[in-house]
Amino acid sequence: MEVEWFAADNKFLGGLLPSNNYSIGGSISLNQNPVIKLDDRQAEILLEDFHRLRDHLDDRYLLFYREMMGSLCLTMMYDIFELHARREATDTHSDRTAYIVRQLTDLLATGISRTEREVSYYAERLNVSPKYLSATVKRVTGHSVSSYINRATVPILKGFLDDERLSLTQIADRMNFASLSYFSRYCTKHLGQSPSEYRRSLQPKN
Repeated sequence: MEVEWFAADNKFLGGLLPSNNYSIGGSISLNQNPVIKLDDRQAEILLEDFHRLRDHLDDRYLLFYREMMGSLCLTMMYDIFELHARREATDTHSDRTAYIVRQLTDLLATGISRTEREVSYYAERLNVSPKYLSATVKRVTGHSVSSYINRATVPILKGFLDDERLSLTQIADRMNFASLSYFSRYCTKHLGQSPSEYRRSLQPKN
């Protein structure tokens, strides 16, 4: 048997994804069944993605090395999403716990976490108790409900911060944060930097 593997920093990979949230539902499903069976052509596509990354791994002298590697990683992730989505289209889930988790991911995919980030809100929408929802998601996925809410929220947050027409106060209001200071703490916790620092990081470097 031959094995090829690829490892990258989770924050780096997570920061590449746009706000389509497929990664949330996909990761939950893969937690339940991590094996995706591929035909020869699908395997070839994925190996090509790996090899492109491998071939450029040592090109750190390039001025846009990080951006280039990010682009190659993003291509690989979308190819994996495609393979996984095709598998999901043929799978059926009748188990109630799987149904609850699926409903949660469907809610998050609507972008509702822009303003709703409390577990109790999602429990009420799904007609279960917060305790039941938390226990079910933890048992099925190994992660908390809050972690998935935040994963859905961060791309939305980045999208607003990327729009220089919006002030930080406007963004905090649109995302229903109680105060600008709470908004800033949320950014620092989930982006690793304050909103102002994040925006400065987007500016071209001299």
